[in-house]
Amino acid sequence: MSTLSLAMRDNSTMIRRQLKRLLRYPSMTVQLVATPVIILIVFVYVFGGTLGEGLGGGGRDAYVNYVVPGILLMAVATAATGTAVMVASDMTEGIIARFRTMRISRASVLTGHVVGSVIQQLLGMAAVIGIAFALGFRPNATAVEWLAAAGLLTLFVVAVTWLAVALGLRAPTPEAASNAPMPLILLPFLGSGFVPTDSMPTVLRWFAEYQPFTPVMETVRGLLLGTPIGNSGVIATAWCAGLAVVSYLWAKNIFNKA
Repeated sequence: MSTLSLAMRDNSTMIRRQLKRLLRYPSMTVQLVATPVIILIVFVYVFGGTLGEGLGGGGRDAYVNYVVPGILLMAVATAATGTAVMVASDMTEGIIARFRTMRISRASVLTGHVVGSVIQQLLGMAAVIGIAFALGFRPNATAVEWLAAAGLLTLFVVAVTWLAVALGLRAPTPEAASNAPMPLILLPFLGSGFVPTDSMPTVLRWFAEYQPFTPVMETVRGLLLGTPIGNSGVIATAWCAGLAVVSYLWAKNIFNKA
């Protein structure tokens, strides 16, 4: 077999291993969906009536449309914790040392984690969107706009997953890895995920407008709901691509030195 064929076979094996691992421990997937759904329900039914009045007087119906993009990014940030923990567990429990004694592609180990996590997160986001529809989410996007939003969200998931893999490799224990991606969960709150940035104090508004999650949320919101996007699409794509490349190189460097 050629080197490329062997590498593809190894990647397939590691991806299958990761998917079986996710099926064996479904609590991670349940948490991935449950956490953002609970936050969605709380914000829509507890705060939505009041916050929605500031969105043109639409009340709860307007607010559920506004908040869904932020919830989707929060779901990705929540899943990053599970990815970091699984990578750290592999590094500390000796399985990586065993893999290195085998004739397999070294890159396939990380590829399995990334692809498995991306599949898990995309399914989780689909479940969140389904629940959002049940709560009154009513986008007006065309098929092309849905595809564009899905493409950007997938790129975002890949970027955050590579970052989570790098953090998991860097962490000395799985417990430490569980805390490393935690700041990512706060970024939708400190951006345009739950309220427009123009309602924030000056310093916080400056941070909210220029942090990487905000252009992604604004672009997804614009594609699904028809709100103005401006240059957010270009900025969001650049942020995601840059983060993916930097995180990949960081993870590869840590893994090769370990």
